[in-house]
Amino acid sequence: MAEEQSEGLKIVDAFDLDDELRSLLRPGEMIKDLKGRRHRLPRYFYEVPSHEEARNTRLAVHFGLNEFVQVDLREAPRLQNFPRYVPCAVRILAFFLQRVREVTGTSVHVAVNGGYRSPAHKMAMQGPSHMWGTAVDLYKIGQTILDDTQSIARYSKVLEDISEEFWVAPYGHEPGVTTDDHIHLDLGYISLVPREISEDRMEIPQQKPRFAFEERRRIERIDRRLSPTSPTLPPLSETPEQS
Repeated sequence: MAEEQSEGLKIVDAFDLDDELRSLLRPGEMIKDLKGRRHRLPRYFYEVPSHEEARNTRLAVHFGLNEFVQVDLREAPRLQNFPRYVPCAVRILAFFLQRVREVTGTSVHVAVNGGYRSPAHKMAMQGPSHMWGTAVDLYKIGQTILDDTQSIARYSKVLEDISEEFWVAPYGHEPGVTTDDHIHLDLGYISLVPREISEDRMEIPQQKPRFAFEERRRIERIDRRLSPTSPTLPPLSETPEQS
């Protein structure tokens, strides 16, 4: 049975975090990709307080937040511990991956360290979309391990046919450009800005966080559920949890 959806994660403006975290996340900083194009790093993040919260938070029916925040020893030591921070656009990635799950009709497995990587990660050079939370490395689909030309080519074609927004790295051995033991799936440089905020360029911490609306969001969701004017929907069928 799928686990219960969390009531909501705290969203933070990374400019309001402490000095060490700001230096690791580098909010709003411009960086160059492999082709010299400039992109601005994300500013708004989900704060993930614990492994349990990451595991219990469903970003999509078959994808838990924990799959996108698994880190290895190449990540900055501070970011290997909780609370962890992941750009808000990770929800868009999960939405697209859910579509992959539906089209393939089987489980889709994210590699350890295959989701978000901070700018401080040792593999986060030359602007990979992993730093935006909008790229993912898949090591297995169903029972197929993605570690050879045939399997990667087969599923790359499937993925590219799902959406024109997908860029899939071709098979090969050139770091950052091709892959030979996973599929790199990339939505580009997307930053999600929470609707409740007014954007500014105040790049220094504020005594009072610029927004703290998580509790209000939760209450609004509950009120809508209890409202007598809310439309009555048929019950959802039980969906197997992603394995």
